[in-house]
Amino acid sequence: MSHLFKRLERFLRHRLRRPGRPDLQQRLRSLEQSMANLLLLQAETQVQRVRNLPPGTPLGEAEFKVYSQFGEDGILQFLTHHVPCPDTRFVEFGVEDFREANCRFLIQKDPWTGLVMDGDPNLEARLQAQSVYWARNLKGRTAFITAENIDSLLAEEGFTGDLGILSIDIDGNDYWVWKAVTVASPRIVVCEYNSVLGCQRPVVVPYDPGFRRQTAHPTWLYAGTSLPALCHLALAKGYAFVGSNRAGNNAFFVRRDVLGDLRPLEAHAGYVESTFRESRGAQGQFTYLTGRDRLAAIRDMPLLDVATGESIKAGDLLAPAQGL
Repeated sequence: MSHLFKRLERFLRHRLRRPGRPDLQQRLRSLEQSMANLLLLQAETQVQRVRNLPPGTPLGEAEFKVYSQFGEDGILQFLTHHVPCPDTRFVEFGVEDFREANCRFLIQKDPWTGLVMDGDPNLEARLQAQSVYWARNLKGRTAFITAENIDSLLAEEGFTGDLGILSIDIDGNDYWVWKAVTVASPRIVVCEYNSVLGCQRPVVVPYDPGFRRQTAHPTWLYAGTSLPALCHLALAKGYAFVGSNRAGNNAFFVRRDVLGDLRPLEAHAGYVESTFRESRGAQGQFTYLTGRDRLAAIRDMPLLDVATGESIKAGDLLAPAQGL
C-alpha cells in the first residue's frame, strides 16, 4: 500500500505545482504530513508483529517496507525493540533526499532525531521542503563523505558518543568510512555490502577517497566490500553481526555490550546473495547479469584482503574453493 500513497503524493505535487500558488510550500508540507500519518496507521499492525518476535528470529522475518528500499523499516523496529537505545539519535548517509531511507520510518513514528548527509548540493533545500524536517528534529549536511572527513563531520554536527544507529550506504567506501569512525559509538550499524564479492574472503575495493561506482567499472558492479570483510571489521570494533536483509545488500551489526539475547552470526551463516539485476553495459544500459556472471565481469579488478593484507583480483574469487 505504501507505494500507492507515494504515487498519489507525486500526482498531487504535480497538480499543485502551478503558477500563482504562493501557498505551495505550505500545502505540500500539509500533504506530506497527512501521507505520513496514513503510512504510520497502515504499518501499525506490522510494527506490533515485529515487536512480538523473539530475539533469535532471523532478520528476514522481521522485514516490512514503508520508507526503506527493501525491508529495513521492519528490521530496525525489531532491533530497536531488543537493543536499548536511550540516545535516540541516528546518522544516515548516502540517502539522496531521505524520501527512501533506512531511518525515515523511525523518525516519523518514534521520537528519534537524526543527521542526514549526502553529496547533493541541494540536500538541505530538498529536506526543508518535506514535512519531516519541520515536524521532527532533522539535520541535513551536504558532504562527499570520505574516511578523512567522517569524524570531523560528525563532530561538527554534534553527533558523537553513544548514538542509536549509524546507517552507511555510499556505494563504494562503506568499509573504509565505518573503519574511520572513532568519535561516535552507535549501538546499531547498518552497512551496505556487495554480495557479488561472495561470502568466503574478507575483501574490499582498495581505498580511493574519490571513488565513484559509476566510473570505477562500466558494469557498476565493482564497489564496496564483501560481507566477511565487514564482519572482520565489526569484530575489531566490538560489534556482532546479527543478519542481512533478504535483498542481500544490507548487513546489520549490534554493539556487543548491548547485544542481549540477539543471536550473533558468522558471515557465511547470515550471507544473502542479491538477486536484483543492476549491471550495466558500456553505454549505460542494463545487462541483467546474475550469479557468477557478475563476478566474472569484473574479474580483472583489484581487491584487498583485509585480514591478510594480500592484493588479489576479483577473478580469484571464482575458484571453486571459494564456494561462491
